[in-house]
Amino acid sequence: MTTPLVRISRELSASLAALEFGPPVAYVYDPLQYARAPHEAYLTRYGGGKKEAIFLGMNPGPFGMAQTGVPFGDVASVRDFLGIEAPVERPAREHPKRPVLGFAHPRSEVSGTRLWGFFQEAFGTPEAFFERFFVVNYCPLLFLEESCKNLTPDKLPKREREPLLARCDEALRAIVRELGPRLVIGVGGFAAASASRALGGAVEVAQILHPSPANPRANRGWADEVRRDLAALGIPL
Repeated sequence: MTTPLVRISRELSASLAALEFGPPVAYVYDPLQYARAPHEAYLTRYGGGKKEAIFLGMNPGPFGMAQTGVPFGDVASVRDFLGIEAPVERPAREHPKRPVLGFAHPRSEVSGTRLWGFFQEAFGTPEAFFERFFVVNYCPLLFLEESCKNLTPDKLPKREREPLLARCDEALRAIVRELGPRLVIGVGGFAAASASRALGGAVEVAQILHPSPANPRANRGWADEVRRDLAALGIPL
């Protein structure tokens, strides 16, 4: 049976496939397509019912969702904590330095290990976490330059960025209607700003620090800071 979140995901992926991206974008990965099996397993297993809050990421990392189809989807976190492992295919065009190896990929994603490790420590089981919360990415596409540099959606030229964001806005509104959260929590500034724009005040939007190791603050006690911020939002863990 196709769940509402699976339907939203497929519709978003189909609409994004019609977009074209020029330099500096050289490669576009859509894990909603080639990693559909684990992605939809995640949506089906954990995306049912109403949620207290949604944690919203920006877009896939090359060693996270780009490999597993799960937001912040570090391989070990998805396999060992979330209990999801499924076949992953390959993008139509693949950067030779960023191959998609799926669950065989040997490299971890620090942001994913921090985020899911935090939730595992706080809740113990994925079922306890997902009873109240859900995690999605605002944009499902990974953009790579020819140099292999990861290009985030906010860095795209306006003529390419605006059609992309309009489609992602529409999908986020559909997800929020389905899950009915009282709060959308942007993991980082871009995600929070995107949620505020897309939702237009219909749902409260907050922000927590992104767990990326590129952020010096995140390397100085990310979990403690996020725990304090969530408590201030009325979400004690």
